[in-house]
Amino acid sequence: MSNGWVLPDEVLRESPTYTPRPGELADLELLLTGAYAPVTGFMTRADLVSVSRRGRLVNGDPWPVAVTLQVPTTLVQGFDLTNPSRRTLVLTDGEGAPMAALEVVDAWAVRDGVAGVGGPVRRLGDGGHGPFQRLRRTPEEVRPLLPPGRVLGVVADRPLHRPQLAQIAHAVRTLSAHLLVMIPVGEDGTGGLPPEALVRSVFAARDRMPAATLIAVPFSRRRDEISDALLLARVSAAYGVTHLLSTGEMLSGAGLRVLVPRELAYDNRDGQWRWREDIPPRNRRLALTQPEIDDLLDRGFPLPEWHTPPAVAKELSQARPPRRHRGLVVFLTGLSGSGKSTVARGLADALREEGERTVTLLDGDVVRRELTAGLGFGKADRDTNVRRIGWVAAEIARHHGIGICCPIAPYAQARATAREMAVAAGAGFVLVHVATPLEVCERRDRKGLYARARAGQLTGMTGVDDPYEEPTDADLVLDTSELTVDEAVQRVLHHLTETGWVEPRLPAL
Repeated sequence: MSNGWVLPDEVLRESPTYTPRPGELADLELLLTGAYAPVTGFMTRADLVSVSRRGRLVNGDPWPVAVTLQVPTTLVQGFDLTNPSRRTLVLTDGEGAPMAALEVVDAWAVRDGVAGVGGPVRRLGDGGHGPFQRLRRTPEEVRPLLPPGRVLGVVADRPLHRPQLAQIAHAVRTLSAHLLVMIPVGEDGTGGLPPEALVRSVFAARDRMPAATLIAVPFSRRRDEISDALLLARVSAAYGVTHLLSTGEMLSGAGLRVLVPRELAYDNRDGQWRWREDIPPRNRRLALTQPEIDDLLDRGFPLPEWHTPPAVAKELSQARPPRRHRGLVVFLTGLSGSGKSTVARGLADALREEGERTVTLLDGDVVRRELTAGLGFGKADRDTNVRRIGWVAAEIARHHGIGICCPIAPYAQARATAREMAVAAGAGFVLVHVATPLEVCERRDRKGLYARARAGQLTGMTGVDDPYEEPTDADLVLDTSELTVDEAVQRVLHHLTETGWVEPRLPAL
C-alpha cells in the first residue's frame, strides 16, 4: 500500500522531472519526514530574505538556515505559476524513481542557466529504498518510543571508540537521560566511511552503550559549520532530544542544551578511561587521532583493544581494508603527446604481471570511441567525458580492482570530481601529472593534431587555443622528455609501493 500522495496521471505524465544534488536530496527527505518542521518545502525568495535578515520565516516561525533547490532554467520555462496544474516538478532519487512533487510557487534566476525554485513538497509513492531503511524513522515514529524526561542526543558521524563511549556513558549518568543516537546517512563517505559501513560500526558498539534508541538521519553537511550546528539542533529537537553531546564545534539552538565533554585519557593502572587531568602523566595514554587510526587500517595493523572495542575494530577493518587490498584509481593527466597513454599501458602490464588485483585500462582514445562517442571537445563535453571515465574507474575500484585512466582532462574541477567519486567508492586515487613540455609534445605529434591546430584546421586543441589547468594536487609528476617509458613506469610503481597501494615487487629472476 502506498503511503505517499498520488498525482493525477495526466499531471504526472506532463510534469518535468529532476534529480536534485545529494545535499538537496537529503534536505528533501528531511522535509518529507517532518524533521524540518515548520518548513514544509523548499524556500521561496520571501522566506530566504526573511531567514537571512531575521532568522525567521515570513510567517514569524524561527528558522536558522536556508533550505534551497536549484534547477536548470529550462525546467521552469514551461511553468505557469498561476496555474496549479502546470507548476508541478517531480523530484526523483539518484536512480530516477519519483520521491516527491514540488508545487513551484516561486522561481527566480540564480546565475546563467540555473534557477531557484520554491514551494511545498509532498511525498510520491512508497518512500525510499536502500540499506537500513527500517532505521530511517520519522520524528512522529521516534518520539513515542522515547521515555519521559531528558533525552541525550548524540550525532554519530564517525565510529564510536572507547573514549567516545566513555563520554556518552558519563553524560547519560549525569543527566539521568535516555540516549538517542542519530547516525547521519545523507551522503556517501560520511566520516570517511560509506553510510552502511558507518551504521554497522555504530551498531557494533551498541552493547557498550547505556539503553539507547538508534536511528539513521539523512543529514548532509553544508560547508558552513555554524549552519550545520544550528540545523542539527533543529533536527535533533524534532526527534525529541532535550540535550546534545558535542562531538566537535557545535552551537546551541532550538532550545537545546549542549554538553561539551572534557577530554578523556586511558589510565594504564586499571584500564579505565578518566578525565585527562586526573591521571598522572606516566600512566596517561591519549586517545588515537583519526589520522593515526587511518594509518593503522591502511597498513593492515589491528586497532588496539585498549582504544577500540573488538567488534568495532572488525567492522572498520572490513570497511577499510589495507591499501594493498583496496581498490585504486590511477589517473594520468597531461597534454596530447605527453606520453601518458604509453606510461599507462606499461603500468597496466606491470601490475598484471603481479596478479594481485584485476587491472582495467581506460585509454582516452578507446573511451572516446566506446564510452563517450558523440561528445565534442567543448568544455561541457570534456567535463562529461572525464566524469564518465571517473565513474567507471570508481566502480572498478569499488570492487577492489585497479582502474588506470589516461585522458587529457584539462580542467581541475573535472579531475577533482573524479577523485571524489573514487573516495566515495571507498577506493584510493592517485593523480599523476605527465608534465611533458608543450614543445616536446608538438615535436612528437604522432596524430598530427598540433600541426592541424597551428594551421587553423582544428579548434579547441588543448595547449594551443584551449587551456590546460596544471594540477596543483598531483601525487606524482613525470616528464617523459627526461625519462624513458620504463623509468616513468618504475616511478609510478615505486610511488604505489611506498604509499602501500601495491606489494613490494620481488627482484626479477
